[in-house]
Amino acid sequence: MSKEKDNKIIASYKRAIYSGTFDPITNGHMDIITRASNIFDEVIIAVAKSERKKPMFSHNERVKYAKAATKHLKGVNVIGFDTLLVDLATELEVNTIIRGLRAVSDFEYELQMGYANASINNDIETLYLMPTLENAFVSSTIVREIIRFDGKFCHLVPKEVLKCMS
Repeated sequence: MSKEKDNKIIASYKRAIYSGTFDPITNGHMDIITRASNIFDEVIIAVAKSERKKPMFSHNERVKYAKAATKHLKGVNVIGFDTLLVDLATELEVNTIIRGLRAVSDFEYELQMGYANASINNDIETLYLMPTLENAFVSSTIVREIIRFDGKFCHLVPKEVLKCMS
């Protein structure tokens, strides 16, 4: 999959990584994953351990939910990780990172992360995808808050995730 270029190994552009805490994975995430799977031969969903964020769900649960939600998508694989994303991408020989942008407020943070990743490995490209308007407001933060208050959230997460949570 890799090619030699100026004595450097560069990864194939046919594979991409979409990372996040996915606490939990939402229909907004699935929107981005589905669209990315139509662009790339393989999309690796990399579930970050992110203990610093104090997730509601354990790392194992989040990986399980992501696997359940994406099992029907060809070329989508789920892994857990606890390193810098750019290091994971280098290890896996993947040079495209997918990031979702819901609103202008996401853009500044995601742009900084894209530049930081490129400063560590300039072969890394970041591709920004916007969810459909229907999913533009959906975030894990909103879903967690609704769950905390025992509200209705079934329309915001994949049905496979709901089954896992039961």
